[in-house]
Amino acid sequence: QVQLVESGGGLVQPGGSLRLSCAASGSIFRATAMGWYRQAPGKQRELVARFTSGGTTNYADSVKGRFTMSRDNAENTVYLQMNSLKPEDTAVYYCNVQGVTMSFNVLDAWGQGTQVTVSS
Repeated sequence: QVQLVESGGGLVQPGGSLRLSCAASGSIFRATAMGWYRQAPGKQRELVARFTSGGTTNYADSVKGRFTMSRDNAENTVYLQMNSLKPEDTAVYYCNVQGVTMSFNVLDAWGQGTQVTVSS
């Protein structure tokens, strides 16, 4: 079983910053990708930023230059530094990990989500 624990969400004024964290634990043999997604009310879940094991980092166009994803491989932890936040960034942010479990099954796990609200 794989657990993803997210933290760091909250209420922030436009132009402010937040840092999200996601720690993955459990029966992970290999994580081939870890990423952040978000879902605003009435909208579909969308990619925010995603690492792959090949070294690629992808960002949504709407967050490029404002959000930065980083990772601690030893701890299976990823971070999302969000700067210059806008009201349209308001959403529930979810962490995702893909890869292979210790029992060599396909891994595609999601965290419980953390609310980010950008409002004055």
